[in-house]
Amino acid sequence: MDSLAMHISNGIVNGPVAAVFAVFALVVLALCVARGRQDLDDRLAPMAGLVAAFIFAVQMLNFPIFSGAVSGHLLGGALAAVLVGPWVGALCVAVVLIVQSLIFGDGGVAMLGLNITNMAILGTAVAYLLVALLLRLLPRTVNGLGVTAFVASVVSVLVASQGFVLQYWLGGTTDVGSSLGGLAGTMAGVHLLIGIGEGLITATTVVTVAKVRPDLVYALRGLRPVPAAADAVPVTGGVR
Repeated sequence: MDSLAMHISNGIVNGPVAAVFAVFALVVLALCVARGRQDLDDRLAPMAGLVAAFIFAVQMLNFPIFSGAVSGHLLGGALAAVLVGPWVGALCVAVVLIVQSLIFGDGGVAMLGLNITNMAILGTAVAYLLVALLLRLLPRTVNGLGVTAFVASVVSVLVASQGFVLQYWLGGTTDVGSSLGGLAGTMAGVHLLIGIGEGLITATTVVTVAKVRPDLVYALRGLRPVPAAADAVPVTGGVR
């Protein structure tokens, strides 16, 4: 049942479906490169490197769930989206996935398009959309930012896990011992736990950065100044 981990191994999904998602991933990443160049500046470039290194480290920590029948790991899409934005964030996660696949054999090389679609593109996009929405609804304070990061993390991980379910439905080749509904339920249950853990880590990291250097938090750029408060984030800039 290792196939239920977020990194998809070779042979789990057939070649044609893998090829379609590989093309999709290349097109979206090319768009991310074009749009990301507009965002990169003296503040964002170093942060992007730190975010990629952090995501690489936490993704290497695979842990067993349900007595070892299923393994999982953190994804990092929400953290990347909040700190460096959706375009650069997706590239950060994609680079990590490529390095892990080519050097460490974590996820099949032929399945890179599937993994990048789920974790780098889908996870980051969903997280950023939620961040953009919640930062307009919640108080623009440290606590509000922390809640936003936590919710975005949990939801993005769940959505990314269901991306695999869709791909398996389109071209799964390995018997996972469950119906499609059962597979979706198992993936959701497992990754809800992962999402909660990732949410706590993401919220803690983002709040820490926001307290010290709010100008380095991409999601805060462009927001109107907030009223003075004990836990207010001094915003000079926000979500685009």
